Amino acid sequence: MTTPHNEAKREDIAKVVLMPGDPLRARYIAQTYLQDAVLCSQVRNMLCYSGTYKGKRVTVMGSGMGMPSIGIYSYELFHFYDVDAIIRIGSCGAYAPELNLYDIVLTEDCWSESSFARCQGGDMADIQHPDPLLNEMLQKSADAQSIPLIKGRVHSSDVFYYEDHVDQFPQFYKQHGCICVDMESFALFHNARMADKKAACLLSVSDSLVKESAISPKERETSFDQMMLVALEAAVRIV
Repeated sequence: MTTPHNEAKREDIAKVVLMPGDPLRARYIAQTYLQDAVLCSQVRNMLCYSGTYKGKRVTVMGSGMGMPSIGIYSYELFHFYDVDAIIRIGSCGAYAPELNLYDIVLTEDCWSESSFARCQGGDMADIQHPDPLLNEMLQKSADAQSIPLIKGRVHSSDVFYYEDHVDQFPQFYKQHGCICVDMESFALFHNARMADKKAACLLSVSDSLVKESAISPKERETSFDQMMLVALEAAVRIV
């Protein structure tokens, strides 16, 4: 079947999906790493490709920015396309001073002030968790490639620009133990749990709120190869 947001047929989508926020990063991964990659959907330019990596079918699809966007796409993948696992491969802003540009964070859990889980499924928890076995696969993949991962709690936020009088990253870092911020993982983990599916999240540091450093949009699209390889090597081991 198709949906209002995805024109792929059910058989076009693999059981494991890698999900960057940027659809152009999805295209880069497909063109760089997948064999026989086919464009399955381009509704609203949210590009979705399926191909093979080391003989395993893999789909890579953009999620867009924010929880409402990944909430739609991940829900449809889990419920309408029978996807078993989604690995988010996104970018994040660093709160912790020890994080540097291009460091890769493996999300242990995420805290959010968002109402997404409560509104979507009556879930009042402000912390959501990835699948532990999927996280273990990602760690083993990274170890096998000698790619360091930093584990920690992520602040998953609905807000990118805050007004000056509102508490910002020092409070999130100190009060909730969040080492970095993204805008999608909380909704992805909630959707996976409600669907009894698997989800995990790898994040490459694209900017630092502590050191006031950042990489360019083009670098975000094409330079997170180590994170991509960790996810791909884990994906081929998911049964």
